Amino acid sequence: MTSPSIPVRQVPDSAGPLASLLADVPVTVVETHEDPADAVLFPEEEAVVANAVDKRRNEFTTVRHCARTALARIGVPPAPILPGHRGAPGWPAGVVGSMTHCAGYRAAVVARAGEVTSLGIDAEPAEALRDPDVLKLVADDSERADLASLAARHPGTPWDRLLFSAKESVYKTWFPLTGRWLGFEEARVELDPAGTFTARLLVEGPMVEGVELKVFSGQWAVRNGIAATAIVLPITSPS
Repeated sequence: MTSPSIPVRQVPDSAGPLASLLADVPVTVVETHEDPADAVLFPEEEAVVANAVDKRRNEFTTVRHCARTALARIGVPPAPILPGHRGAPGWPAGVVGSMTHCAGYRAAVVARAGEVTSLGIDAEPAEALRDPDVLKLVADDSERADLASLAARHPGTPWDRLLFSAKESVYKTWFPLTGRWLGFEEARVELDPAGTFTARLLVEGPMVEGVELKVFSGQWAVRNGIAATAIVLPITSPS
């Protein structure tokens, strides 16, 4: 079983990278390049970042502001979104979601659980990985060879950063289905210059609607200085 790919649609130039990727699927995207002054936390969330530095606190606060804005748009009242096992956000009942943040960007994507099985998003600065040792941890020999080929054919795109981001999105999609860790070496990602990617699991896949899921299909975009990836697993069987 493979997850269906998401077609790319033309969106306004002002749209953020995740909005540009997810225009055609039943999810709600809220993204921002700023930390709004009206973003606030619930007391339970305040306790999580009580001793955090300003950078961490701003990321934590704004990404939850994005999430609650998105939840309001699908009719879900505001509630604390607390980190759970391995830091995974605790979404309200009946909601599937994912959050991401990096320098200059925060975003959340949510959907009704009756429309989406799982989803994962990630955003990174649109620049090459600064530490070559990181790539050695993230990519195997085959993936590094693919990145070199992509860079030769399509220079100017941060292919290594996109690979890192894609694997983050794979993990965020995987974890709600399994509750288990997935290492970088346990999924092999192939990036397509057309803006898609596939991730083949090298371990036992989660069971989705009675079928083992071995491949995740997603999309990527580089827009406004941000490299973003997204995977959405829709409901394929009627409830």
